[in-house]
Amino acid sequence: MAGTETKRSLRIGELAAQLGLNPKTIRYYESIGLLPAPARTEAGYRLYSPDDRERLIFIRKAQAVGLTLAEIGQLLQLGQAGEAPCGYLNELVEQKLADIDAQLQALHDFRRELLTLQAEASDGRCSDGYVCGIIEQHAHQLSDAVSVPILRSPRRARTSTTSEPRRTP
Repeated sequence: MAGTETKRSLRIGELAAQLGLNPKTIRYYESIGLLPAPARTEAGYRLYSPDDRERLIFIRKAQAVGLTLAEIGQLLQLGQAGEAPCGYLNELVEQKLADIDAQLQALHDFRRELLTLQAEASDGRCSDGYVCGIIEQHAHQLSDAVSVPILRSPRRARTSTTSEPRRTP
């Protein structure tokens, strides 16, 4: 009988519970066009079809592989237009791989800089400076071409799930 349960319409709370989503997330997906407006009861309750459920599962899986909601929307639009989204997906994956490769290189460069600082600090080559001569002299030696990523402690990591940009003072 479990198979027949998935074929009936579900209210937003039921659907959210089945998929481990917040009902607000489902409403948001509707508002940005990732999910079509559902049918409604006479009382105005949203009713979701098995197709809506499958679409939400697809959205979650696409997010899990690193796609943005905008990219997922493009894939869905291509599919709705009868086009195979594989070419677009391939372009997205190629770009994401290139981004990861660039991040890995930046991290490798950053690690090398930290190892140099560590060696200088452990050699006891403390020199005069405003605060720490090793850092101050080392900073002057850095090439403008090397971008050092700022890594944050997990304790200080931002836990907010809002999409607003972080404001700096």
